[in-house]
Amino acid sequence: MGSSTRVRGHLFGGARSALLGALAIIAVLIAAVGSAATGASPTRVLAASGTISANSLTRSFAAMEDLKGLAKEGHGSVAAILPDTVSSARYTEFDQPFLTTAMQIAGLSASQIVVENAEGSDSTELTDAESDISAGARVLIMDPLDSGVGAQIETYAKAHGVPVVDYDRLTLGGSRQYYVSFNNVKVGKLIGQGFVSCVKAWHLKKPQVVVMHGAATDNNATLFAEGYLSVLKPYFKSGKYVDVENTADTWDPPTALTEFQQAYTAHSNINSAVIPNDETGAPIITYLQSLHIKAKTFPTTGQDATLVGLQNVLSGYQCGTVYKPIYEEAQAAVAVALYLRAGKTPPASLVNSSTEDTTEHVSVPSVLLTPEWVTAKNMNSTVIADDFVPAFQLCAGSFAKDCKAAGIKP
Repeated sequence: MGSSTRVRGHLFGGARSALLGALAIIAVLIAAVGSAATGASPTRVLAASGTISANSLTRSFAAMEDLKGLAKEGHGSVAAILPDTVSSARYTEFDQPFLTTAMQIAGLSASQIVVENAEGSDSTELTDAESDISAGARVLIMDPLDSGVGAQIETYAKAHGVPVVDYDRLTLGGSRQYYVSFNNVKVGKLIGQGFVSCVKAWHLKKPQVVVMHGAATDNNATLFAEGYLSVLKPYFKSGKYVDVENTADTWDPPTALTEFQQAYTAHSNINSAVIPNDETGAPIITYLQSLHIKAKTFPTTGQDATLVGLQNVLSGYQCGTVYKPIYEEAQAAVAVALYLRAGKTPPASLVNSSTEDTTEHVSVPSVLLTPEWVTAKNMNSTVIADDFVPAFQLCAGSFAKDCKAAGIKP
């Protein structure tokens, strides 16, 4: 595969990538210095398998340093396949560089690291997986575009003796060995609870709500909806809120905008929206602003803590956003993959839960990480502290005054 890390797919954000590259180098140096200072053995994770846990995956990537001995025990490459560049900016801005950084710090060579993006194409994702296995991949980390192609990939991988780690999305009807994600029902509950808190804080007396949903082909979207509907249904049932309309399922921002506009045109009393991520919410908020809807009068929600989502939170057009520290997810997936590559079982301290494949009716060993609801009040201590979004970008232009009000210094 050549002498450098292979990264396929269209990647955004040159400046952001440069920043993340610098951070990766710093992380390597920090980890190396820390190991030298303590005299720690790079194989200590194998000497005491509980030393890596779901709670040890910090922004410094230091836990990956402890996996170097494990990396030496295995052979072949680890291939990670991401789904698209549209449903969320996270895949290009965070997942791709964080997965690469985690593998590098864990001790894999450039020729043993493959990170790709399927560009929204089922056929590309399947072809990438087949090519990676043919080229010597010993483990696949895969975020399936949908369960159909995910199951195809896992069937092919199983036939060739290659274990698969489902990443972020579970493949229903698949045959993966492990699943790494955030607690996605919890993600949905945070969206619902954030909406309820916002309705109260913004003094919306009679919420007339349009409820939106992610793509039906994405099991995560089903789990998100399970979470936020569990919070909202009692309010709808009691009559405190009115469930005006539920739109069709999509992660495509232009489609989500069209669905919202149709609902808003048909029901002019709509005054709030439960939206499952920042990307689909952004054009809807722009549309509301074009109608001269004032800040803190029309509650909306989101997820993924994108730059535009956070700015919409600061300016009072979005109640909050679910922050998922993707550096934790990337490290967890790489750690599980390295255990599998070395023919070992990941420790219980890392694999901390299980998730049901509702199609196969099997329990999938899982690493489930904890998401957090972010508002203007805790933005400084979460996304800014983690350098998930640089303050100078967040506070650019007209958002400078909003940052100042929130105590965020660029």
